[in-house]
Amino acid sequence: MDPVDAELEQIIDGIGPRLRTLRRDRGLTLEALAATTGLSVSTLSRLESGKRRPTLDLLIPLAREHHIALDQLVAAPASGDPRVHLKPLRKSHGSVLVPLTQYPGRVQVFKQVLAPREPKLVTHDGYEWLYVLAGELRLILGERDCTLRPGEVAEFDTREPHWFGPANTSAVEILHLFGPRGDQAVVRASPTHDPQHPA
Repeated sequence: MDPVDAELEQIIDGIGPRLRTLRRDRGLTLEALAATTGLSVSTLSRLESGKRRPTLDLLIPLAREHHIALDQLVAAPASGDPRVHLKPLRKSHGSVLVPLTQYPGRVQVFKQVLAPREPKLVTHDGYEWLYVLAGELRLILGERDCTLRPGEVAEFDTREPHWFGPANTSAVEILHLFGPRGDQAVVRASPTHDPQHPA
C-alpha cells in the first residue's frame, strides 16, 4: 500500500474510537447524542465501531455537538512533540480565547481575555473551573454574585444559570477549564457584600 494511503487509513481508523471516547467522557448515550445531532443511533454506533466510513456530513454535526474543531476530531496531535501550538481566537466583543489543550479529552483548558460585556445567564451540561490571572472577574451563579481577584478560583456545575466577565470596565484574564461532568457547585471566592446588607 502506498505510504500516503496507509496514513489516510490510519487516520480514518482512529476516528471511531475518538468519537466513542468523546461521547463517553461527556456521559452521553448513543440515544442522547442522536437526539442532538439528528444522526441515527445505528449510524453513530457504526461510526464508533469503524463499520461506517466517516464523511463530512456526519462529522460536522458531531464536532459541533462536542464543541471541538473538525481537525481535532479527525486527527490526533502529532506525536513526539508535547508542546501545544497556541492559536488565539478572537471572539465577539473583543475577547480572546487561547486553547491550551490540543486533543479533546475529559477536560479542555483555555486562557481567556474577557472584554467588558453585559451579563447574560446561560446553562449547559458540564463543569467549569476558573482561575483569575489578572484583573477582576465577576461571577454570577444563580442568585449569587461574586468578585474574584488574581489568584482566586471558582468551580461550578454549568447546569446552574451562570455568567462571568470583567467586574469593571477593564478586561480580565483567566484560565478556564471546562469538563463534561460535574458533581456539586462550589464557589471559592468571597461574595460581593452589599453595603446596605452587610453579612
